[in-house]
Amino acid sequence: MNAVRHLEDFDDPAFDPFVADEAMFGHCPDPYGPLAELRRRGPVHALNYRVFMGEPADVTSSDVEHFTVVGYEEVNQALREVETFSNRAYLRNIGISFGRSVSTMDAPEHPRFRKIFQKAFLPNVVSKWGESVVDPVIDSLMAAFEKRGTADLVQEFTFHYPFKIVYRQLGLPADEVKTFHKLAMAQILVSVDVAHGTEASRKLGTYFDALIEERRRNPGNDLVSVLSQAEVDGERLPQDVLISFLRQLVNAGGDTTYRGTSVLLTGLLSNPDQLEALRQNRALVPQAIEEALRWDGPVLIQTRMALRDVELGGVKIPRGAFLDVAAGAANRDPQRFPDPDTFNIFRKPVHRHFAFAFGPHVCIGQHLARVEMTRALNAVLDRLPHVRLDPDRPPPQIQGIMMRVPKHVFVRFG
Repeated sequence: MNAVRHLEDFDDPAFDPFVADEAMFGHCPDPYGPLAELRRRGPVHALNYRVFMGEPADVTSSDVEHFTVVGYEEVNQALREVETFSNRAYLRNIGISFGRSVSTMDAPEHPRFRKIFQKAFLPNVVSKWGESVVDPVIDSLMAAFEKRGTADLVQEFTFHYPFKIVYRQLGLPADEVKTFHKLAMAQILVSVDVAHGTEASRKLGTYFDALIEERRRNPGNDLVSVLSQAEVDGERLPQDVLISFLRQLVNAGGDTTYRGTSVLLTGLLSNPDQLEALRQNRALVPQAIEEALRWDGPVLIQTRMALRDVELGGVKIPRGAFLDVAAGAANRDPQRFPDPDTFNIFRKPVHRHFAFAFGPHVCIGQHLARVEMTRALNAVLDRLPHVRLDPDRPPPQIQGIMMRVPKHVFVRFG
């Protein structure tokens, strides 16, 4: 690592991307009511979702006609039929932030590169990270509050937890972590703050370019080394595609897991009977995680672009239009999930949820996310006896119109 240049902070080191996050995703506590009303009126609507929810339009796509998709089958179709509904929509925001990302690609480029990335994220590989990577992070975070009897499980645990896992996977030096977190989170602000978003992207790109070269010369067991050496059918990842993936990893792997884990704990702590059932029977953990992802998944809206004139849900959509695909609305469709607004870990779903998308672009890190959520939940149950919401503090409030999370989960235990 001595050969790698120091990671530069923002030109204005006082800039706080975590405050700006609220400008990006809003304060709305319940977007599901308006989405349900849309769904009652029809599965597809000619409107911009952000504007419909009272937030400013995404500056990177405000000049494009938008359609909001809320019906379960129509969401399924928009995510599945990649030959019609393209991920190239993300070129305008993710493309600016992350560069040549696989998230912006269609076939034949996308499946070719995805095969190489998948080698590092197969279930049998990810499962080994539980003890070697995940558990040490849990130990370090919980040691700060587990003897105290009170905690804010978001600000003291879930907010840091998946990001520290990513740092360990990448093998970053400890003194770079704080700056890395700031820059990585700022990249997603490009939709509302182009200047800081592109500054963060540029500085991370310079850093990762040097880091990849250093790890190729001196490879280890870290993810950068593995991906820089990985190949399928004799093909390795181009440098710009690998840099883009590393830029995106903290957001795709860290930010969403932080949000999903926070929502999971909110659902369980707000339903003490379900939390107790889980405490008594850990076999319920997988279905508790799936229910949390369905009930209030971290990514409510996914984006696609129509590659041709098409009809979806009885609505004509012109070529080049953007689709705001409301996975969160589909996950609460009462025709697929009875009593959908209720958090219920005993639910026996017969339909898939779309928290990790669907089709060729289904989340490549979903197995790791489930491992992280599982180990975080078991640690809370094992190490915080009789954990419960703190009656003297405000209850958790999940908020946001695009990506969802509670800012605080105050608990007592012991």
